[in-house]
Amino acid sequence: MKSFGFLSFGHYDNGGDLDAGQMLRDAVEISVGADELGVNGASFRVHHFATQAASPIPLLSTIAGKTSRIEVGTGVIDMRYENPLHLAEEAAALDLLSDQRVALGISRGSPEPALRGWEAFGYEDHTEPKAANMAREKFDRFLRAIRGEELAPADPQQFGPGKRLRIEPHSPGLERRIWWGAGSASTAEWAAQQGVNLMSSTLLTEATGAAFGDLQAEQIARYRQAWSAAGHEWTPRVSVSRSIFPITTDLDDLYFGRRGPGQGDQIGIIDDTRSTFGRTYAGEPDKLIEELQADAAIQAADTLMLTIPSQLGVDYNLHLLESFAEHVAPALGWVPAGAH
Repeated sequence: MKSFGFLSFGHYDNGGDLDAGQMLRDAVEISVGADELGVNGASFRVHHFATQAASPIPLLSTIAGKTSRIEVGTGVIDMRYENPLHLAEEAAALDLLSDQRVALGISRGSPEPALRGWEAFGYEDHTEPKAANMAREKFDRFLRAIRGEELAPADPQQFGPGKRLRIEPHSPGLERRIWWGAGSASTAEWAAQQGVNLMSSTLLTEATGAAFGDLQAEQIARYRQAWSAAGHEWTPRVSVSRSIFPITTDLDDLYFGRRGPGQGDQIGIIDDTRSTFGRTYAGEPDKLIEELQADAAIQAADTLMLTIPSQLGVDYNLHLLESFAEHVAPALGWVPAGAH
């Protein structure tokens, strides 16, 4: 592990103290504080028709404008809800404004509250109910735009015959900071073939009885094998996400230290598929270091994303990030942002 960042779901409560506006302001403040700590990334989940973070580009743009080192990104954008060329325009503009600090995670997405909610956004897939094919087709078009491919015929009255146009603005190198969120080994192999980084999901659509970290490590190994076979000319990045809470104060112990036994991996059903969900790590720093060093996927990945309890406010979340940065991350190989 060389880098660590945070991943926020951006929960809020309409009518409560933590409404959508306060959630967004808190997200900016947490990111600014994390940047000062040397945390490497600030990422946000994207959900629609839910009281959670959505429409990430305005939030990431605000964070980028108030920080200098931290990567800004998503984990993940549900491509079923997106216009790929519009997203490519916004991503490139954000990347240029942030001095190439964008790290966008994209995928088919997880189940949403709305039934086939992408149809309400104006998109349809008549081939299968989960719209996975549509998501991958849109992602292909998005990547082609990001890479500067000329996708639209120009008006011959303005440019003459045969001219084609690319999306503007174009941000060179952005294609190497696009990630695909993969929930299975086969999807990770597909991501490698596309030439994008791997964001290993917070759950895997596999349940073999093996530990979540071992399943993820196998997924990462297969991704890297597929990357090598594809012949890409650069080294990709791999991230995993975990809930990790160092217990350094009485309040930490109150929130996370009294969880009792049996806090291991969990098996559940998602999208009608038996899946494995990773465990929560909570304990004193020395214990956490030992446990995290034994997590095969954390050892295999170069980037670790900490899922944070954003509802607990700015001060407490920055305390958690500072505790991890001071007491745990150095033992895992962490290099603070700006220290390269």
